[in-house]
Amino acid sequence: MTALEDTTAPDPDLTAAEVAWDLDPLVHGRGPEGVASLVGLAEAAAGRLEGYRGRIAELSAAELAVAMGDLAELEDALGRAGSYVSLRFAVDTSDPERGAAMQRFQEQATAIGTRILFLELEWAEVDDDRAAELLAADDLAFCRHYLESARRYRPHLLTEPEEKILTEKHVTGSSAWSRLFDELTSAIVVGLPDGPTSLEQGLSRLGSPDREERRVAAEAVTAGLEPGLRTRAFVFNTLMADKATDDRLRRYDTWVASRNLANQASDESVKALVDAVVARYDIPQRWYRLKAQVLGVDRLADYDRNASVAEAEEEFSWSQATEVVLDAYGSFSDELAGVVRTFIDDAWIDAPVRPGKRPGAFCSYTVPSAHPYLLLNWTSRRRDVLTLAHELGHGLHAYLAREQGVFHQSTPLTLAETASVFGETVTFGRLLADTTDPASRLALLAESLEGQIATVFRQVAMNRFEDAVHTHRREVGELSVDDFGEAWERTQRDMLGDAVEITPGYRTWWSYIPHFIGSPGYVYAYAYGQLLALAVYARYEAEGAAFVPAYLDLLRAGGSMPPEELGRIVGVDLADPGFWDGGLTIVEHQLSAAEAAAREAGRL
Repeated sequence: MTALEDTTAPDPDLTAAEVAWDLDPLVHGRGPEGVASLVGLAEAAAGRLEGYRGRIAELSAAELAVAMGDLAELEDALGRAGSYVSLRFAVDTSDPERGAAMQRFQEQATAIGTRILFLELEWAEVDDDRAAELLAADDLAFCRHYLESARRYRPHLLTEPEEKILTEKHVTGSSAWSRLFDELTSAIVVGLPDGPTSLEQGLSRLGSPDREERRVAAEAVTAGLEPGLRTRAFVFNTLMADKATDDRLRRYDTWVASRNLANQASDESVKALVDAVVARYDIPQRWYRLKAQVLGVDRLADYDRNASVAEAEEEFSWSQATEVVLDAYGSFSDELAGVVRTFIDDAWIDAPVRPGKRPGAFCSYTVPSAHPYLLLNWTSRRRDVLTLAHELGHGLHAYLAREQGVFHQSTPLTLAETASVFGETVTFGRLLADTTDPASRLALLAESLEGQIATVFRQVAMNRFEDAVHTHRREVGELSVDDFGEAWERTQRDMLGDAVEITPGYRTWWSYIPHFIGSPGYVYAYAYGQLLALAVYARYEAEGAAFVPAYLDLLRAGGSMPPEELGRIVGVDLADPGFWDGGLTIVEHQLSAAEAAAREAGRL
């Protein structure tokens, strides 16, 4: 058989092989030359801003608005150029040219940033009464919340020379270590029986209905993680030590305090969230005991947690998936469906699995003058359909909030998951409404419930792991691979109880999770956002179409006001201590629905 006659080649629609983004608009179609031009624009804006040195406290509202306009121009130029080089790198971390281009940009952006550090420092020192007077002016509406939020960092700022040193060293410090981690994990090879594959593909096999295939895949993932394990542990140790130094210099009391401040969440509210979720670890344990019955095993192993309960794993082509997601968003809002269609048709998504591509999925907001981009790793599973809906939720949030401008487009991380989880939940509801077969309904309910567990309970368990290793690093010193494994196993076992067996190989699976490296303290925001989104979705179920305008207003507001005010747009009180329990109750109700579906399908 000739190559032209080969019928075993994968269907490009099934693998989304031709779904690649077009990054050229970010740099106005000029490639590397466009990056250089944008950096030049940022340098010119920085030059104008340097003319305000020593005068911030003396500026009128109109003069401060002009300065902030220059800063917005600078942020837009660097945002475009930075998005271009980082997104090019994300799809091929093995390409030295792309890595070098990203590193060069980061060095240039850092040099520009050090020139304007005085802005933040001088603004923080403005008298409170004078700052309040300035912020009340209409001229500063486009950056008011940004300026208000910046003043919260006043107790943690250093002198300008010190800030310059930390900023310039960052590019060869934590930023470089994070890039190394990305390159290391992107190069992990998982040796499956049908040939070597990426870590992403290897992990996707854990959803197989065949238990032996899951066991073999888990052992292959563990074997794939082993060669670079000590190196990744050293990277993690180094970054934890670096963060401890920063926190000491900036006078943060705990390892997570800086993250909480950035999220506009008090330490007390975050602790309340974590405590509420830990107190309901009975929910995942109850589900995993039920799942063992459904799968016909005495007890789940860790590699069984993501197993499909379907009789056979259903495959979705790219065209099927986009049709489902478009229909789901269209059932809620024609406006949102129209934007989704633009993402799909205008090359704003990069979907296929490729060698060297960064694992996972994400949405890059870029800047308001451009548009968001989505990265996926499409493996043709139903979970991928919901991941597409999830990331499109992020994209819609970014797209609708672009009218807020560069200072207010993004929300704190605690609200960043609201639109994504909402979109995923709408899509799930659409899939479930079209599914009448009891066994298929069970499979759908199980998949959605496992998403809730992964986003709420697993993320809080990972927060507990982070808390353990950061505390150990600060109190005892560098962690060994075994120390990491012990902390990982202990915090996972707390969540799983005796419902799931933790195999010896699973002790190393902390070592590929990028959030621990690039965004320490990030993971609890998933649980926060998931429970918030469930509360928002519950209001949609109660109010129907009348809820849609308020929800779109929430998305359009971006990060232009504090989280509590954003919540009030859709009738949610984030200050209510019982808020978390309400979201957890919704998850428990879904578990009860899954139990009922299992009985109806005759699987118990």
